[in-house]
Amino acid sequence: MAERQPRLRVLYSFPHPLGSPGIGRTAWHQVDELVAAGHEVRVVTTRLAGPPPPGARVTTTLSTLPARAVGRRLGVDRVMAWNDARAARVLGRAPGSYDVVHTWPAGGLRTVRAANRHGVASVRELPNTHTAHAYEVARAAAHDVGVALAATSSHAFHGPRLARELMEYAEATALLAPSDAVAATFAERGFDARRVLRHQYGFDPRAFVPPPPAARPAGRPLRALFLGRAEPRKGLHLALRAWAASSASRDGVLTVAGAFVPGYREALGPLLDQPGVRVTGFTDRPADALAQHDLLLLPSAEEGSALVTYEATATGCVPLVSDASGAPTWAGRAPLVHPTGDWAALAADLDRLASEPALLEELRQECLRARELLTWRAGVQRTVEAYRRALELSGAPRA
Repeated sequence: MAERQPRLRVLYSFPHPLGSPGIGRTAWHQVDELVAAGHEVRVVTTRLAGPPPPGARVTTTLSTLPARAVGRRLGVDRVMAWNDARAARVLGRAPGSYDVVHTWPAGGLRTVRAANRHGVASVRELPNTHTAHAYEVARAAAHDVGVALAATSSHAFHGPRLARELMEYAEATALLAPSDAVAATFAERGFDARRVLRHQYGFDPRAFVPPPPAARPAGRPLRALFLGRAEPRKGLHLALRAWAASSASRDGVLTVAGAFVPGYREALGPLLDQPGVRVTGFTDRPADALAQHDLLLLPSAEEGSALVTYEATATGCVPLVSDASGAPTWAGRAPLVHPTGDWAALAADLDRLASEPALLEELRQECLRARELLTWRAGVQRTVEAYRRALELSGAPRA
């Protein structure tokens, strides 16, 4: 019988509302599964955007201010800095109470430094690629379609924020990369591979379930889905070019479900007007959208590890993705992956699946068999393994 590993005591610093859409849900699920696995978790977050993860101790740092007033009065950077200072203070009061500190971008430098002073291992989440890489790719993708990248975009160049994140990268014990695509951007910049630890995100099996077979009848024309923020970095223009070039567009349907950033819809022009393309806008029911389609198209130019690829796999909606999407793999297999920017390769994948319904069904069944490997519970098991590796590294000299 394998020896039972001791539980870990984790200080989890999250400088945004815990449970809010996007990374807020990622953080919530990580904390929830850590507690469910028997670990002790203290969360320091700006506020709760819903019920707290059961069993976690939660400190909110801005809950006394109205939500709408926080950003307007303080600004995002000051909010993150305030949360970081509070988390560092929590650690400083009882450093012996924690084994690992888990921080997030641009809001964890003080906490990491406090951990270093007290000999506590620290890990820094990497929800995206190296920030300098992300800035470059987002700018190039916007230029490709003639759209100006809004100054308010999280991927618009921000010098002070980049400088702060570079210090977080350098000073944390280890970095948590949710995909090989993310890890590669750090290797390209000479980071010590020992400090870039792979872990995994996941999906909620209560929310994303396979539809009954009748929902996807055999022999019907392909139904493809683009689900996410409609911006150049996500590659919707590439998906539309591939769709136009593919035989799937003759009688199939491509649904675009997502809010457009300013100027992008206009830049796409005729690509959105082609036969079979439906623009439905933002949906707050992603599970239903995935259940109604055969394929997820996500030809992203840059991602961390897109949660929608886990959710699509869980419902049997086969992902067709770029190698920058950070889509999960299982048992040595992966969804259909094309080189980033190669919309012709994506068109070829669409042609193949349109003409080979048996292959589509085979891929769908592979997705469903992989469900249990891609839940948040499975993902957090890998996160805990990374924590333990960071504990080993915390006493080793940095290369």
